[in-house]
Amino acid sequence: MRLALAEAGAASAHDDVPVGAVVVRDGVAIAARHNERELSGDPTAHAEVLALRDAAAVVGHWRLTECTLYVTLEPCLMCAGALVNARIGRVVYGAIDPKAGAIASLYQVCADARLNHRPPTVGGVLAADCARLLTDFFADRRI
Repeated sequence: MRLALAEAGAASAHDDVPVGAVVVRDGVAIAARHNERELSGDPTAHAEVLALRDAAAVVGHWRLTECTLYVTLEPCLMCAGALVNARIGRVVYGAIDPKAGAIASLYQVCADARLNHRPPTVGGVLAADCARLLTDFFADRRI
């Protein structure tokens, strides 16, 4: 999660919301990305989606069953769907997202019995550090 936090910090350099994601396979980080929606103009350029794309390229296929995604903020509905579709092995997130979270807050996509893949999830890892990045980012913009 500390790698994801470091990655999140890079997002604010181009005015993107500081969310970082790291994909780990066999104890090795194979992809690390941060939000790039403002930088790229792409509404799907969330840290999780970008990290999944990079990880799939490293692994050589789209099934990431042997991987864990670490992300600083609870994934949104789009990202939770991407995690299910990528068959990610496990999801670990930091801060909860009461406005858009789709792992535990608003929806429980990864636990939905109607879906063909339900990765285990762990929330609240370094939550205070992850939340502080976001709080500071938005506080600076509201002054």
